[in-house]
Amino acid sequence: MPTQVPHTDVLLTVMGAPHESDLVTSVLRMAQAMLEGGATVQIWACGYATMLTQVGLGESKPRDLANWSTVYPSMAAVVQEMLAAFPGRLHWYACRFCSDDRGAVAHIAQVPTRAPAKFAEHVAAADKTLYLGVM
Repeated sequence: MPTQVPHTDVLLTVMGAPHESDLVTSVLRMAQAMLEGGATVQIWACGYATMLTQVGLGESKPRDLANWSTVYPSMAAVVQEMLAAFPGRLHWYACRFCSDDRGAVAHIAQVPTRAPAKFAEHVAAADKTLYLGVM
């Protein structure tokens, strides 16, 4: 059965390496602000941004030698927390081609992969689309 893309107010398309700039922080802050304001948001991760939701990231980042007692959540855990905090209002997708090309095939359960040809359905389902990162 085909996947129905839910209508959302905004589609944030993340295209680029997640640790190259403030791209991921900007996307998460924008998404959270919009969600807290009552909007519905979908995020499409493409390119190396597909690495953000890998199961292998675990629940937390490796410990910081300078601050050993502090535990920081992994990006996968942050995404899971956001999806749980805004059920039915936040949807996160990973580009299947980009995931396969980078060996990023083990996404957290809440993040489905979608073929690049389906991207147009996501654009059509959103009132506004914002591209962030490298084109």
